[in-house]
Amino acid sequence: MAVNLAAPNPASLHPVPGVRLGITEAGIRKAGRKDLTVLLLDDGAAVGGVFTQNRFCAAPVQVCREHLARVAPERGIRALVINTGNANAGTGEEGLAHARATCAALANLLNIAPEQVLPFSTGVIMEPLPVERLMAGLPAALADAAPSAAQWLRAAQGIMTTDTVPKVFSQQIALGGQQVTITGISKGAGMIRPNMATMLGFVATDAAIAPALLQPLAQRLADASFNRISVDGDTSTNDSFIVIATGQAGNNPITALDAPEGRALTEAMTGVARQLAQAIVRDGEGATKFVTLRIEGGRDAAECRKVAYAIAHSPLVKTAFFASDPNLGRILAAVGYAGIADLDQTKIDLYLDDVPVAAQGGRHPDYREEDGQRVMKQSEFTVRVNLGRGAASDTLWTCDLSHDYVSINADYRS
Repeated sequence: MAVNLAAPNPASLHPVPGVRLGITEAGIRKAGRKDLTVLLLDDGAAVGGVFTQNRFCAAPVQVCREHLARVAPERGIRALVINTGNANAGTGEEGLAHARATCAALANLLNIAPEQVLPFSTGVIMEPLPVERLMAGLPAALADAAPSAAQWLRAAQGIMTTDTVPKVFSQQIALGGQQVTITGISKGAGMIRPNMATMLGFVATDAAIAPALLQPLAQRLADASFNRISVDGDTSTNDSFIVIATGQAGNNPITALDAPEGRALTEAMTGVARQLAQAIVRDGEGATKFVTLRIEGGRDAAECRKVAYAIAHSPLVKTAFFASDPNLGRILAAVGYAGIADLDQTKIDLYLDDVPVAAQGGRHPDYREEDGQRVMKQSEFTVRVNLGRGAASDTLWTCDLSHDYVSINADYRS
């Protein structure tokens, strides 16, 4: 059961002019479920993407990187194709051939070049992609393609694997006197410790942006959202995050992200990306707690993130979160082994929400275990650590580790 994450309200969603979505059943892994999605982009759309840093990356990730590097800006990316049920990872040269064949098949149906198509896969690793079934499903996905808000919700459902709730959010802002729409979808619940993004995430806007800005924009959005979450510490082979700008809002094109309108758009798109990223943690496999890790007093943000990830990845800490057990020495131990060589333990303070737990490396004189347990019984709480080393801070979002996480992953392929 997702932690304080309701099913999307269709009335809150907005279509993005210049994007059409089609969803169908191709029988990739199981019959009777939507498992093939296409996003069709009007001519003139600009695309940027960031991908997994796992060196054992999936075939579609490799092909996406190739196509983004090869496609001429004046031609642009015109279509994305996403399958669930099979990751097409650990499949060698055959997997690359299947990913390229998928792009060629969709390109042929759309009368575009194969490098104008980006492929994405998610599901079981080291199983051959049933590419014939995938390609056979493409005409039905294209026939279903429409620009409506309802299609965004159906696409969010269509890319799910172990997710329990579809993840889709929209926002509209005024930009240069024009209304600009931002809508995004994501999927992910396990194998989540992104080094760039989540397993799959797509955020689109109709704002006009200089094409050269899409890549740095994608990196900024990922760094502010998906790069600050962890469910289980495992970096997927298939992590992909794509940012699309169709340019149909009618605003004067943004030519600098740090100009006023560039900052306004980045802030709004970051808000959508954070909602998507946090939804993944809230829907983490077996999660019952949503935990914000706030690390303060670091010398730089990088060492704050290092400490946050040490806490987030500790099975002892995560099982204590699940049990609402204020065995908080586990947190201090994680801080200590985070890899900061000159850390002075006598300067470390620890809080649960506003409850002081440790001061100057030892138990706070006012701390009572019942206060810590009261906080940890909440479905959401904040762990705050002050390192006493400087003025830097950073935030990460994680969840607990429950019995259900083990069951879900033990039974995943059955």
